[in-house]
Amino acid sequence: MSDILSQIEKLKKEKNAIILAHYYQNADIQDLADFVGDSYFLSEKARDSNADYIIYCGVKFMAESAKILSPNKRVFFPAYANAECCMEYMATPTKVQSLKDEYPEAKVVCYINSSSEVKALSDACCTSSSAEKIVNKIDAKQIIFVPDKNLGSYIQEKTDKEIILFDGCCNVHDKVTPKHIKEYKDKYQNIEVVAHPECKKEVRDLSDYVGSTSGILNYVKTSHKKEFLIVTEKGIAHELYKQNPDKKFYFINMICNSMKKIFPETILEALQEEKYEIFVDKDIIKNAKKSLDNMLLLSRGE
Repeated sequence: MSDILSQIEKLKKEKNAIILAHYYQNADIQDLADFVGDSYFLSEKARDSNADYIIYCGVKFMAESAKILSPNKRVFFPAYANAECCMEYMATPTKVQSLKDEYPEAKVVCYINSSSEVKALSDACCTSSSAEKIVNKIDAKQIIFVPDKNLGSYIQEKTDKEIILFDGCCNVHDKVTPKHIKEYKDKYQNIEVVAHPECKKEVRDLSDYVGSTSGILNYVKTSHKKEFLIVTEKGIAHELYKQNPDKKFYFINMICNSMKKIFPETILEALQEEKYEIFVDKDIIKNAKKSLDNMLLLSRGE
């Protein structure tokens, strides 16, 4: 393995490449990345980097978003098999257009876990960390929010605007039930429950904190509590233990299989053989870039 890592480091320098990894990646991938973060943080890093090659370790929509934001850079997605988010194709362009026709005064805000084609039809894209700010800032009283009904209902609790929900969800977060939370609370009396907003409302209501992956990390780091039930994808454990060696964590078995299809060997192949390159249609890039640019613009400041 050390030989693979040394080859990756050598090729990164030769090709002016950077490696980006999501918190849900395997620990060894997070350790060899130049930047580890949530999808919002990584989308900014991809756009602002001077690298010629971006190696994106996440799921497909993330790599495509990096390509859309940086069409002149070469973006590689080194997954050994199909690695799409389950939400990526729930809201199809036809279904989104149908909602636009039904609610002509509404603006469309799509979760970044949407396909590039749906991003191209949307007024703004958002992440779980930026959704509330973007919905409140965008110029419309009605918001068509696609595809995650759980995140959309969470944002509805934070805004006076009317949120028109789409019936989609993350199959990893949505499977968690109040029974799971109550079992841990009964067993561990001193735990704090922190949950991702992709969870059902009944689960969020039993939580002490609800936030994005980066929000969860910040909350745990600054909390005086010592024991936590983490209600999101288990890959976040690696960063939690690194930042909080004195704290104890419990996890529900939440695994996103699509996030576990990237390995040091596939990253090396991407650098050595220029395999796994991402290509996006030029017209899709042109239109989807507007919604991603709006995400970065509207999420700034207060």
